[in-house]
Amino acid sequence: MSLTAPFDILEGFPGWTTAFEPLYRQEQSRTQGGKTYVKDMGEPLWHLAAQSRQLSPNELDYWRARLAALENGLQTFYGRSMSRCYPILYPNGSWPTGTSFDGVSASLASVNANRKAVTVSGLPAAFVFSVGDYLAIGNDLHQVMEPATASGAGLTPEFEVRPHIWTGVSSGTVAVKKPSCLMTIDPGSVSSQADPQTGWGAVSFTATESRPVV
Repeated sequence: MSLTAPFDILEGFPGWTTAFEPLYRQEQSRTQGGKTYVKDMGEPLWHLAAQSRQLSPNELDYWRARLAALENGLQTFYGRSMSRCYPILYPNGSWPTGTSFDGVSASLASVNANRKAVTVSGLPAAFVFSVGDYLAIGNDLHQVMEPATASGAGLTPEFEVRPHIWTGVSSGTVAVKKPSCLMTIDPGSVSSQADPQTGWGAVSFTATESRPVV
């Protein structure tokens, strides 16, 4: 059996994503009077930091191997905020309509011309997006900026997300269960030091969103 990327390295990870935030690609300049001008040089990319609890020697070697499979940034994995595997109001997938909704098969219904407001269809009736929820359009990950409640037909009004919807995206499948993007380990960021007396230790790493070259 061969290993195939992308990996779901965070499934069962014995720790937490201690940071998950946009990595802005911006140029900044400040005037003599103190005003700062910011210019986007590209859409932001998601960046995470992950830290495990203290691991026994056997656990530590297991996770060293799991992370080594990512080859220091050569291989991709599904990155997400571990605090938001489900929407805020629906822990563990407690959807308004129960198990008839799988959490990964809603649809992007429309994108505003400003590229930051969307509508989503195919949701359970009265489904609520809360500020801070995440959704994935394919492998594009976005965070909800304002609340929105789906109609009885499962269609939301427009609501804003960040980052902006990527150029060329006008439709696609929307996931609200374990919404993720493709990421690669930041080269050299994996740490797995063990205590020289007990052999126990922890693993940590950082990673950045990896998008296809267009």
